[in-house]
Order: sequence, then structure tokens, then C-alpha cells
Amino acid sequence: MARTFASQGDLEEKQVTFAELADGLYAYTAEGDPNAGVIVGDDAVMIVDTLATPVQAQALIEEIHKVTDKPISYIVLSHYHAVRVLGASAYGAEHIICSQGTYELIQERGEQDFKSEVQRFPRLFQSVESVPGLTWPTMVIENKLTMFLGEREVQIMHLGKGHTKGDTVVWLPKEKVLFSGDQVEWGATPYCGDAHLTEWPESLEKLKALGPEKLVPGRGEALKTAADSAAAIESTQGFVRMLLAEVGKGATAGRELGDVYEETFAAMAPKYGEWVIFEHCMPFNVSRAYDESKGIDHPRIWTEERDIEMWKSLEG
Repeated sequence: MARTFASQGDLEEKQVTFAELADGLYAYTAEGDPNAGVIVGDDAVMIVDTLATPVQAQALIEEIHKVTDKPISYIVLSHYHAVRVLGASAYGAEHIICSQGTYELIQERGEQDFKSEVQRFPRLFQSVESVPGLTWPTMVIENKLTMFLGEREVQIMHLGKGHTKGDTVVWLPKEKVLFSGDQVEWGATPYCGDAHLTEWPESLEKLKALGPEKLVPGRGEALKTAADSAAAIESTQGFVRMLLAEVGKGATAGRELGDVYEETFAAMAPKYGEWVIFEHCMPFNVSRAYDESKGIDHPRIWTEERDIEMWKSLEG
């Protein structure tokens, strides 16, 4: 029996949590939906990821107004995916910051990704008509930018390819709080459709070396201890490594994608099948891992048409 395409059958609203991790540092989480982060500086607020639409972003803005009346002046995009960036216009921020890799991906495939993700996540894109268009940066970084929101030091870093080629994290070195975007997940399936799977675990080692004591993952609850933060990084590494290894066995043996998908799904479901959006992600994940195993380094662009064609071929 064919599964419902992507998350089209996921229509149940999630319980939102707005939690303070340290003085002026907040995590906005929603039971496995995309997370956002809030950093309150001495005179301004920074948002890490914006939610999917301006209408959806209003809920986060309301939470921010409960704790500060400082202006929201900065937005950091952890990567280019529509669910992370298309709510940006709601905040009225003067500066939108992303990595060079993310900027290139917005240019190359932002429009296709917008349409693709709206098709995959109808609940997250309610009020999609409020999106004025693609979100473009006002500042682009190569590897690292250190900012001071008054006396609060904020490091914005691209430490390597992983979930996408432009992954960006936000690190508070004094507080040892890390906002990872989808480079790290917790109890949620890493989406690998645009990933660089060979390099991802290496990039995660660099995050681990920071020594975060608290961590806001892309999906899943915020981690409030060093041990849990390390566990989230390591569990993401484990998933990515197993995915590439399982798919690689079949791909290098010359097996067809459909067969490799069935074998990989069966191998990984016992360990990861209860993670959020596992069934949604796996067709996209295996497709990308298969391509990478065949030597396709730059992920192919997902379109509405390619999404459906792939899903029908693998899910029947």
C-alpha cells in the first residue's frame, strides 16, 4: 500500500514550546516541526531561522514581545530550505545573514525548492500567500563572522558541508549555546535530499569540538546538557553514516534504485523508524545517497515534478 506523499497526511497541529536556555537565549520548538532560535542582545534581537511563512512567524514574534521590546534587527539563515527562510519578511529585520553556499543555492534553486516544499508540507505552509517571494540576504559570509550585540558575542560559522553545502550555525562562546539548524537533529530524521553525506559527519566533528552545553537542533526538543548535546550530534552522525553505507553497498553492486531503497528502508527502520518524518525523508535520502555513491557530488535540484516521479517510483 502506497504511503501518503511526503507530509501531506500530517495535518495535526503541534504543541509549541518557547524555552529560555540561558539569559536572553531562547528555543522555539514544536514537536518535531522546524525550530527557531532567539538571541536577545543589549540593544537588538537576532533570529536564527524564520519559520515557513510570515503568518506562521507571528506566533514567534508574539513570544519575543513577551520577553523583550528590543527591535528584531538580525536574521541568520542556517540554510536555504523554504521552511527555514520564507517567514523572514514578518520580522522587519535590517540584516539577513547567510553563508556564500546558501546564497548560491538560493540563486540556483530557491524558486524550485519553494514550490517543492509547499507541495511536501501543506500544514507548515498554511497562509503561503503571505510569502512575498524568495528571501535574499543582505550580508553573505564565507566561513565566520563574529558580531557583538552590545557585550554579547555571537559567532556565525560555516564549518563544512552537510545537510546542504551552505550549512551555518550560530555559536555563543560564553554561554556555550549552539543553534545548529538541520545540521543536527534530535529524535527527528535528518533530511538528506540536498546533502553532502560523505562530508557531513566530518562537519559534525567540528561542532562537537566546540563543546556545546546546550543545543537547539533543526528539529526536536532543545538539549540542555553537554551530554545530550553530544548525543544529538553523534546520533545524527550515526544516521548519516548508516544511510550512506547501506545505499553504497547496493549502488556499487549495480543494483537498481528501487531495490536499494527497499533494502535500506528495511535495514534502518528498526533503529530509526520512530524518528519524526522518517517515512517522509527516506525516499529523498536514499535517492541522494544513491547519486552520491554514483559520483554525483552536487545534489540534483528537486522540483514538484521530480518529487512526485521519485515518490511514485519508490513507493508504488
